[in-house]
Amino acid sequence: MVSFTTGATVLALRELRRLYYGWVLVLTLGITETISWGVLYYAFTVFVAPMQAELGWSRADTTGAFSLALFLSGVAAYPVGRWLDRHGARLLMAAGSCAGVLLVLAWSRVQSLPTFYLVWAGIGLTMAMLLYQPAFAVIATWFSRRRARALTLLTLIAGWASIIFVPLAGWLVQAQGWRAALATLALILAAGTILPHALVLRRRPEDLGLGPDGVVAPPLTAQPRERHPAPIGAVLRQPTFRWLAVAFCLAGFSEASLSVHLVPYLIGHGYPPSFAAGLVGLVGGAALLGRVVFAPFGERMPQQQVAAGIFLFQATALLVLLLLGQSVVGVLAFAILFGAGRGATTLARANLLAALYGRERYASISGALALFMVSAQSIAPVTAGAAFDVLGRYEPLYWGLVGLSVAAATAVLRATGLGEGEAPDARPALETPATDPWRGPPR
Repeated sequence: MVSFTTGATVLALRELRRLYYGWVLVLTLGITETISWGVLYYAFTVFVAPMQAELGWSRADTTGAFSLALFLSGVAAYPVGRWLDRHGARLLMAAGSCAGVLLVLAWSRVQSLPTFYLVWAGIGLTMAMLLYQPAFAVIATWFSRRRARALTLLTLIAGWASIIFVPLAGWLVQAQGWRAALATLALILAAGTILPHALVLRRRPEDLGLGPDGVVAPPLTAQPRERHPAPIGAVLRQPTFRWLAVAFCLAGFSEASLSVHLVPYLIGHGYPPSFAAGLVGLVGGAALLGRVVFAPFGERMPQQQVAAGIFLFQATALLVLLLLGQSVVGVLAFAILFGAGRGATTLARANLLAALYGRERYASISGALALFMVSAQSIAPVTAGAAFDVLGRYEPLYWGLVGLSVAAATAVLRATGLGEGEAPDARPALETPATDPWRGPPR
């Protein structure tokens, strides 16, 4: 019996050694991203009403702090990306976890509006250090051929953030009050992210003697001479990046406008508020479905075509809402299509950048693109609101959003390849089809 147990343990240890460490990072980041998104992003909506009731602030005053945080997260995305390219994610994300815990605790003690805005300005910077951008940079560094699968698994896990933390935050507020609830969420953030980021994250597979996907890296003398990546400024001035920026800004503007104004649109068309709120939840659930559906295309088709298809998918969802939105079936179909497209867009952007630019400058380029995207998303809700005030209805605006989605698909197809001075990914020299994608090299 003892001999059998010992043999099983040895076999288990051998299997564990063969597991590619990149998958350990995917699972770890899936958990930490779920907690980070849940506490720093999705839980905010639960605290708006109780804060207003106690502190007497208006709805605009309260939600304005969240808008400020989103804007600052976009501004910080580029310097964060430069750090990630130079130093990796370990120190950055561990420090972001510590800062996030302290800021949520500070949020639980606010008494004045200026202090509240100052805290949320800090949370916005922390978002840039903790949410998808650094996590995607880790995946882009550790995976090549199986990048789409790794990103899909990561976002499928993290996609449960709103499903878990919005009800949890609501229950905590009801049981403890909003200040104590924030202190509890800060403890969850501390326990679930600080040590995993500090102890588990590693910078590059080469540090373990591997290449992306777990392929054994060839000796230094056997490796082909690689071109040095072009300066980041030169890359950002190339037409390829400009077309990407146009495409994702247009798509982001359309998505943000529709997301913020969806509930008022539905209520204005006679649907009860409870139905409208439930439909928003359905959109979130459909985002998970979109990521599952996207994964096979992300590995088999050119990334520009995948992204263009997703943008056209969003345009189709809008057409369904405009043409069939008077029926419950039509609205439900829209929610599923729109949610699936929104979920797939996150993966499409990460895969497209990695395919075009490789991993040496991935985080910097991703951060620069995020700066443009978040800027477009920040002005979208207020622009759409102003358009409604002028037009008196949403339909002309939504027809315009259909056009923006089609224009985004056209723009992303123009980003057909590397411009002069942009460095290609050197990953083909590190790949071999004989390697099991879920495991490291054979021992």
